[in-house]
Amino acid sequence: MGFVKVEDLKLEVEKQKELRIMYRKRVERTQDYLRYCLQIAQENGFLELMINNKEDQHHQSLLPSNLDNINASPQLPIRSPSLQRNSDLSVTIDQAKTNGWYINPNEIELQEKIGQGSTAEIYRGIWRGLDVAVKCINPEFFHTNESGVSFFAQELDTLCRQRHRFVLQLMGACLEPPDHGWVVTEFLSTTLKEWLHGPGNRRKQRTVPLPPFPERLAKAFEIAQAMQYLHEQKPKVCHRDLKPSNIFLDDACHVRVADFVSYKPLPWYFFPGTYVYMAPKVIRSEPYNEKCDVYSFGIILNELITGDHPYIETDYGPTRIAVEVGEGTLRPALPEDGGEVKELIDLVRRLWDGDASARPSFSFITSALRDLQNKI
Repeated sequence: MGFVKVEDLKLEVEKQKELRIMYRKRVERTQDYLRYCLQIAQENGFLELMINNKEDQHHQSLLPSNLDNINASPQLPIRSPSLQRNSDLSVTIDQAKTNGWYINPNEIELQEKIGQGSTAEIYRGIWRGLDVAVKCINPEFFHTNESGVSFFAQELDTLCRQRHRFVLQLMGACLEPPDHGWVVTEFLSTTLKEWLHGPGNRRKQRTVPLPPFPERLAKAFEIAQAMQYLHEQKPKVCHRDLKPSNIFLDDACHVRVADFVSYKPLPWYFFPGTYVYMAPKVIRSEPYNEKCDVYSFGIILNELITGDHPYIETDYGPTRIAVEVGEGTLRPALPEDGGEVKELIDLVRRLWDGDASARPSFSFITSALRDLQNKI
């Protein structure tokens, strides 16, 4: 019994050590990122504008307060900027009504909760007799983010323009934030993760038979087609959190890439994703571009080839995985036997290359996977 406690303490000490290393590196990377932001702000003249604006505010604060009210009419209290009628939202509402995807909240009957994120809860819902997925943005998000309504409108502007067989379809939206900022999409209950590994959490032993190789390759091909479509949009759509649990399957077992829009105004802003699939630059909080999606796809492609969870061959926790991937010293185990998948293995190595500029585009990936499918 005492031996077990000692082992548990050793594991806890090791875990705390990993966390300290991770936090130290995150602080260092954040400092580097802040220096980078200041440099960009200075080069583009934003820093001087911010300093001048701050000085103007200081000078105004020294003036007698009653000067502001001379000849002024009594006014009603002003609501939080994010909750005022927003010009972006007005345009989105007009667009939704014109194109038939404006949904009144009382048309939707919310059912059980099926998911939860940092800014929203996801429910199965019934809308006009149809099962739908309803992403309900937390009211707190709009109350605490000055640009929350604009980001919400921006997300819908992106979603409503997507027309692709392998991209999750927007059905409509409830455009009454903060209480009814809802995004309504088609409802699909099976994810690529469940299809490949079965239900439940990550484990070493399989609970379901491994799907035939041609079917796994077909899934990779469909994901690549969806990502090529998103990356070639104008403006370009970067997913940022591509992983098997964000890829759904319809009744015919075709994929739908989902959750490719997040409330992040800057393309390189660090966000909470899944370390296992995140590119090194994203983990290190460094500026990145759409090649982070190529890296994530490389991890998924290898997972489809092997049928194993990434890094399952190790006993590493998420923190250690993040540290070593961020440092460029760790990647998931590749198949031992090249055989018929040698070309795929070579492709995977290119996809998760530490140098983002060396990773191919999804146009190249789609073409390569099509050729490989034809050879099988």
